[in-house]
Amino acid sequence: MIEREFGAMDLDRVLKNADAQMARIGDLRQVLTELVGRAADQDGLVQVEMGNAGLRSLQLHPKAMRRTSGELAELIQAVIAEAADDLRRKVTESMQELFGDENPMRFADDPDGPMAQVREAEAAYNRTFDDLMGELDQIRNRMER
Repeated sequence: MIEREFGAMDLDRVLKNADAQMARIGDLRQVLTELVGRAADQDGLVQVEMGNAGLRSLQLHPKAMRRTSGELAELIQAVIAEAADDLRRKVTESMQELFGDENPMRFADDPDGPMAQVREAEAAYNRTFDDLMGELDQIRNRMER
């Protein structure tokens, strides 16, 4: 029973997949440094660029100064949020291109997904452990005879 569960595991394939994932992570680092999220309000008064380190650029048209400080602050916050959303979308798209079905961002919308996989792995481990302990009990019983 133990051989069946461990025999099904292809260690070479697992190691190759790990190597491929690490290479993709290196590629992702490069891509992330180049991605820029952009947004502007509908009147073009506020323009924002967001990068991996945060706010890269904030440009205010001179007409923006005609707004009250509160209105301008709200407008800036809204445009920054839009630029951050644009950057997040670009990061997700880039990760999907690099990782495909193995994209770690697939869990961003479903945080319970990884926990289900952890529970499945735990159940498999428990079955393997129980099988191993049963085999050891059988060996011990045979040796005691």
